[in-house]
Amino acid sequence: MRKLASIQKIKNIESIEGADAIEKATVLGWQLVIRKGEFKVGDLCVYCEIDCVMPDKPEFEFVRARSNRIKTVRLRGQISQGICFPLNILPEGTQIEEDMDVTEIIGVTKYEPPIPANLAGAVKGNFPSFMPKTDETRIQVLQKVLDKNVGLSCYVAEKLDGSSATFYIKDGKFGVCTRNLELEYNEENSMWKFANENKLEEKLKTLNRNLCLQGEIIGEGIQKNKYKLRGQTVYFFNAFCIDSYEYLSLNELKGITNELELKMVPVLEENYVLDNSIENLIVKSKLKSQLNKDTIAEGIVIRPMNEMIEKQVLQGRLSFKVINPDFLIKYDE
Repeated sequence: MRKLASIQKIKNIESIEGADAIEKATVLGWQLVIRKGEFKVGDLCVYCEIDCVMPDKPEFEFVRARSNRIKTVRLRGQISQGICFPLNILPEGTQIEEDMDVTEIIGVTKYEPPIPANLAGAVKGNFPSFMPKTDETRIQVLQKVLDKNVGLSCYVAEKLDGSSATFYIKDGKFGVCTRNLELEYNEENSMWKFANENKLEEKLKTLNRNLCLQGEIIGEGIQKNKYKLRGQTVYFFNAFCIDSYEYLSLNELKGITNELELKMVPVLEENYVLDNSIENLIVKSKLKSQLNKDTIAEGIVIRPMNEMIEKQVLQGRLSFKVINPDFLIKYDE
């Protein structure tokens, strides 16, 4: 699970040009603004990542105007992602240990964007346990993973800003899921409509295997349609074998989407040699979308050319996202 709030060390502190009261700190791979003199290099702090929703308590009053959510902001020209609190924010007697998860102790929850009305529907049940949910670890917490895998041959895909969609076939049964739930059949629901229009159930059955395809549904009525598209469509980024419980490689994903006449997310680069500099990877994420050259891309996703297990990453696979900070600032994320 993602550590929304954890005890971390201040790795570095730098001055900000023209600023007397604030300075830049580095925690994990994140850069953020702190009050000048509040911390020194080597201090432990409680670090809360962006997308944290803070509990409604007096000590977090300063984020109430933002619906208690921590967002990416720019202060005196400096991108700031997250907030550092002194250790005394924790209840008295709390064990202090670097990298300790204190999300539940503080009462932090994760921000989840509301599901557009055209994607909502009657819930059939929870997301099925025989396949993984769509989620990616942010690069800023993976320095050790990068160091371990530096030089690995990877591919880079554009991360699209839409809503997660999963379609599966298992033992002849077809299903449609949002990020967290399985949906009852509803021909007015955008995901079911996509499945019907593209004859997805029939196509998946021709593969004669238990499989799920996962992608991002984008277009009109979804996340303000940043790509200025007409209608709605799904761009796929995962193919998962249910029986062996493993993701398929990029080439296998390409083969399946080609065979079924489906779209893949834009692949920007293949055989990319993995860099272990978080700063360099963030720079790499700053680009325009392949779907609309006038739209800032949300970022990139990096995965090895052939799937690899990595226990320190969500879903146990070597896969991570690098979010474009310019995107977060522009769209107030």
